[in-house]
Amino acid sequence: MPTSKRLNVAVVGATGIVGQALLSILAQRYFPAASVRALASERSKGRSVPYNGSSITLEAIDEKAFKGIDVALFAASTDIALMYAPIAAEAGALVIDNSSAWRMKENVPLVVPEVNPKDIRDNEGIIANPNCCAVPLTVVLNPLRDAVGVERVLVSTYQSASGAGRALVEELEEQTKAIADGTKPQVVIYPYQLAYNVVPGGWHPEADGFNEEEVKIANETRKIMHMPDLPIAATCVRVPVPVGHGLSAFIETTRRISADEVRTLLGSSPGILIEDDPHAKIYPTPHHVAGKDEVYVGRIRNDPSSKNGLALWLVSDNLRKGAALNAIQIAEELIKGFI
Repeated sequence: MPTSKRLNVAVVGATGIVGQALLSILAQRYFPAASVRALASERSKGRSVPYNGSSITLEAIDEKAFKGIDVALFAASTDIALMYAPIAAEAGALVIDNSSAWRMKENVPLVVPEVNPKDIRDNEGIIANPNCCAVPLTVVLNPLRDAVGVERVLVSTYQSASGAGRALVEELEEQTKAIADGTKPQVVIYPYQLAYNVVPGGWHPEADGFNEEEVKIANETRKIMHMPDLPIAATCVRVPVPVGHGLSAFIETTRRISADEVRTLLGSSPGILIEDDPHAKIYPTPHHVAGKDEVYVGRIRNDPSSKNGLALWLVSDNLRKGAALNAIQIAEELIKGFI
């Protein structure tokens, strides 16, 4: 890490599934932390969470919690982010927020380091971490845009249970066990049984028939890529997988590019690994990429229904690149030149 400065870090929402991923990745990447403070609700105060082979005691989040903090990594609800991110920033911390609270605010950068790291310079104390599907999608779209232009994007998502939090992961496991035991699975967390099923909903519906997740993916992709008029539409589906989001993307480019050229282009682009040999049964799956950092791309084809169309499949660990890892990579970029 090209800095001699060690930073005081706070993780807000440290008991949650993304908060614990943040703590794990901070240690794995040897982030130069002088101290790490784990913050959560008052009811969690005094408990401990694992960090770097040991544990740290949870503290309650309050207005005084950010004194002396350099970087505050938020993995809490939108309400908590709206309430405490400005307080943390006012105390001198650089906030990187995983919720949707700040993503579309005009004065808040929405950053994927492989795509728009220069936007970090424009922060006023808060940087937003994008949606867990917008992150891998833009990692793939960016080199295509730079090479041949991007005209239109249609994407269908296959989103794992962990995208909705630990409770749905646990419910999926319980439902699967119940079905195996021949008993009726309980449905509490999600609108429909997720085990042995796929659910094209579970997110708040919007007036036009899309849901909030589909709107987030479209709007955030446009903002990250500085393409406010990009035609893009998403269909989001929850699938019975613990970790790892898949995306099926149809992309129309400005100039034609062959599938082989796409493999070469994306294979040499940061943050992407190509696994694409269907005849040898080589393509990325959520089970395979869970715990890994890169965006995996396969099933790359020229779309015969469109003159300059491409079809491809991408998968990433939604708790890592789709959330915690991307946030820490933003912090690493700050260390390189902006703190």
